[in-house]
Amino acid sequence: MKLKYVCLIIVILSTFSVKAQLLQNKGKFTHQDTLRGSITPERAWWDLTYYFLDLKIFESKKYISGVNTIKYKVLKPHQVIQIDLQKPMQIISVSQDGKKLRVKREGNAHFVTLKKTQIIDEINTLSVVFEGKPKEAKRAPWDGGFSWKKDQNGKHFIATSCQGLGASVWWPNKDHMYDEVDSMHIRITAPKDLIPVSNGRLVHIQDHPKANIYTWFVNNPINNYGVNVNIGDYVNFSEVFKGEKGDLDMDYWVLKDNLELAKAHFKDAPKMMKAFEHWFGPYPFYEDSFKLVEVPYLGMEHQSSVTYGNQYKQGYLGRDLSGTGWGLKFDFIIIHEAGHEWFANNITNKDIADMWIHEGFTSYSENLFLDYYYGKDASADYVIGTRVNIQNDKPLIGHYNVNNEGSSDMYYKGANMLHTLRQLIEDDEKWRQILRGLNSEFYHQTVTTKQIEDYLSEHSGIDLTAFFNQYLRTTKIPTLEYEIKKGELKFRWTDIVEGFDMPLKVVIGNEEQWIYPKAEWKSLMTKSSKISLIIDRNFYVNSKEL
Repeated sequence: MKLKYVCLIIVILSTFSVKAQLLQNKGKFTHQDTLRGSITPERAWWDLTYYFLDLKIFESKKYISGVNTIKYKVLKPHQVIQIDLQKPMQIISVSQDGKKLRVKREGNAHFVTLKKTQIIDEINTLSVVFEGKPKEAKRAPWDGGFSWKKDQNGKHFIATSCQGLGASVWWPNKDHMYDEVDSMHIRITAPKDLIPVSNGRLVHIQDHPKANIYTWFVNNPINNYGVNVNIGDYVNFSEVFKGEKGDLDMDYWVLKDNLELAKAHFKDAPKMMKAFEHWFGPYPFYEDSFKLVEVPYLGMEHQSSVTYGNQYKQGYLGRDLSGTGWGLKFDFIIIHEAGHEWFANNITNKDIADMWIHEGFTSYSENLFLDYYYGKDASADYVIGTRVNIQNDKPLIGHYNVNNEGSSDMYYKGANMLHTLRQLIEDDEKWRQILRGLNSEFYHQTVTTKQIEDYLSEHSGIDLTAFFNQYLRTTKIPTLEYEIKKGELKFRWTDIVEGFDMPLKVVIGNEEQWIYPKAEWKSLMTKSSKISLIIDRNFYVNSKEL
């Protein structure tokens, strides 16, 4: 194996395999995992409608306090509600209609007994007071929590990141992916010399002699881990992108010393928007604008507040994850994390076991960006180059109802699976319309893998059941086993699931054609006694000549 590929694998392992939650990789789960990862009876009876998260930051103590006001719609009668907040954070009190309520803590789940009778279709309000020293992220964004850093001038530089671990690592909420809040306000009280930036649009700045108090409003549904707080010595610049739905405000919040550098480097942002609106349809959050926010870690896909820490370099911290050179044609964090606005923030998995929907499509978006600007061959080079990072350690889909992600292969095995699917569809415009259709059909929704599978099967006109079973649910890569004798080509699929019969584009001799392997041997006679077989590189398969 070439040294550069070894280095690339090390990069991927140290990055994405950590981001994929591997704490329960032996399939042994606890009651806490179930409380965190399932739709418990204490979650199922109510629907989130609104949060008002009012947060105060005590930077010198690495301490926070606040109130989260939760509005919800009653779906069916119940008198106990589950609110999540992880240790060492503490819920101080919970009240409804001015009355304090009894709270029973069970690990990170808090069961609140309500006094008021819960009547179907009523909108009720709950006030949760909390405080504590939130978990400090040691290696953000992969291990989650608060990052308490200093910038080059010694000023505080603070940010949150909590994918996988969950937003309840720092604020109390209904911490499950299936129920997104419809809208929310986020008010942050920060040191006077710093600016707090969050999701959505800035709607109010409160004049206070000792603090900066900024209120942000998110107009669209948002998943909990997409909510973020960033505090720094920021300056702002902006532009207007002429998009498919009209004028889109694009705002950039960067450290004061990096202003000129950012103005030049962030040119990838409107380029990204143009390419992804072409492939995926309109940016899903025009009402909330689009932001890039500089942070003291690598970056994360926080909705309408994409965080950036790629050190103003092309590629992934100056490296090309594909080993082809094409990965240095764009800033990886801008392209990848902004791609999540469509796949993760617009279309969101209901259960974290289906995280491949976020990461597979978004990793695939990297080569679609290249396709838009550099052509189909360049994009193919890139996505095929990323195969060196695939480990095939376990399936892409994790365990359901226990907050468990699948393999980190959800990134580039997922991308190569989708690249293979594009070959089966053949018509690139049809493929583009399918990708746009996904974002239209599931606009601002939480989804299951089955919904995505069914949509792709229906709109491609291909039964993809075995295809997805193969690539999502096993670690086996389809292998074309073949033999050439006296002008006869014999071939079959091995290492496959039941029913796998994917056609394959090959070159036999000098002629490009499709073959239709199955588990049973098939044969094909050719005109020449001396033939060779070349498999189209765009298919993520193995081959073995006997």
